[in-house]
Amino acid sequence: MSLNKVLLIGNVGREPDVRHLESGASVATIGLATSERFKDKNGNTQEITEWHTVICWRSLADVAERFIHKGTQIYVEGRIRSREYTDQSGQKRRVTEIIADNLQLLGKRQDAAPSYQTGQSYQQAPVGVILQLSATAACSAASTGRGVGQLT
Repeated sequence: MSLNKVLLIGNVGREPDVRHLESGASVATIGLATSERFKDKNGNTQEITEWHTVICWRSLADVAERFIHKGTQIYVEGRIRSREYTDQSGQKRRVTEIIADNLQLLGKRQDAAPSYQTGQSYQQAPVGVILQLSATAACSAASTGRGVGQLT
């Protein structure tokens, strides 16, 4: 048995790069920063920031395009994928990415004004399904008369 699972909470470092493929599928690439703070042996606070490349497909890419901006804090569940490619100069490169299966908008940094509803959870929906919300959002949508997957 094996398990490939990643859980991240961090801040988006730049606007998501969203592409729409000929097949109709959307893919978004998000740069996500996670930081760790600790005190060194002299008692000084140190901070280490790690950058992650998060890949969102289909409905998650659509959510990223509409709601995620530089500074947005998000929670990502996904899996690690490493791949190799040859760059324009002919050099072989290896990249490690996080393929998102679930995404939750947590908010924005305090220096930016919120422009969307926080706390919504989005999951990668099967092909043909526009958007699947968490059970809480589905109950909320049903009680307000809105259909599941409608964002207004």
